[in-house]
Amino acid sequence: MTNFNPFQHFEAISTLNFIILSLAVFRITRLIIADEVFASLRKAFWEKFPPESSYLGFLFTCEWCVSMWVALPVVLFYAAFPTMTLLIGCIFALSAVSSLITARLDN
Repeated sequence: MTNFNPFQHFEAISTLNFIILSLAVFRITRLIIADEVFASLRKAFWEKFPPESSYLGFLFTCEWCVSMWVALPVVLFYAAFPTMTLLIGCIFALSAVSSLITARLDN
């Protein structure tokens, strides 16, 4: 019987996997911070925790801050379920690339 090592996938994480996960974290962060689909949830949250006077409220205005908290479960899921995490991550990564291209073309 072998011991389960949840970090075995990090011993040799490929550049491609790192890029996929990075783009997925970027896209999920943008979804939470800026996308219209979560605007009503952000507004309700900010009414309870105003960003001007609440650290928790400010957290959800800061892409740097939220991206770290988004990265945490992504890394943990990748450690436990690498194939499924990459599959879902690819969806978000492709969306990230598409949104970056669209933003570039719109400027």
